[in-house]
Amino acid sequence: MTDTDSLLAAFDEQMRMGIPANPSDGGMYERDGPVLRVTYPFRGFIGTPRDIGVRGAELDRLIARQRDFFAARGDAVEWKTYGHDLPLDLPQRLRAAGFVPEEQETLLVGRTEEMVAEPVLPDGVALRRVTADGDMRRIAAMESIVWSQDWSWLGDDLISRVTAAPEEIVVLVAEADGEVVSAAWLVFRPGTEFAGLWGGSTLPGWRGRGIYRALVAARAGLAAARGVKFLQVDASDDSAPILRRLGFHAVGTTTPYVWSPPRS
Repeated sequence: MTDTDSLLAAFDEQMRMGIPANPSDGGMYERDGPVLRVTYPFRGFIGTPRDIGVRGAELDRLIARQRDFFAARGDAVEWKTYGHDLPLDLPQRLRAAGFVPEEQETLLVGRTEEMVAEPVLPDGVALRRVTADGDMRRIAAMESIVWSQDWSWLGDDLISRVTAAPEEIVVLVAEADGEVVSAAWLVFRPGTEFAGLWGGSTLPGWRGRGIYRALVAARAGLAAARGVKFLQVDASDDSAPILRRLGFHAVGTTTPYVWSPPRS
């Protein structure tokens, strides 16, 4: 087994279907046969093992049941898929049920001890851990600028996570002259050897100055202090090359398939 294979195997075994003891994401977790269904305040989520274990018409019924569950709530739902999942026709069956693929990302896993470094920031920028509601709203406002969309929901999401399990999430901001120019968070997964790196968006005028790398290093240090062995990232095409240079390994791809309620 290669190093990449062993990292992917550890991810599949520990991160695909586990229910957090104290969910920091505000989700309600339940199993429906081979899938893990999570009800969030903003959007549902479906997780699966690598091999769902059902095929054909039985798989179609399983997919439809998840779609219909969230349709009855009036919620969108994301079905998380990975490039090595089985059966191979899962993406086609999701599309047939009305799920739409979003942008493919690279699944990256790295050993925490190899990521630890002193964060290096440009002059005038400082990192700060935040827990206050107002700071979460400032992060959402920054993300709204980055993505040219209303990301106000993110403020509520981060507030609920910090409230539900403050020991399982660390939110960091990079600030310059009182302005949030970048933000990222570290999510611990008790009962596993993993933690996840999320966020990392940076205002356009501040990109290319090492802020993203500094946020990775800072979170790796926090993870190492908690004894976390592995870090995981779902990376965009922009972030993946940076993370690979920092020591992460590309172990696969991941594509979310999303079903949304019809607009009235």
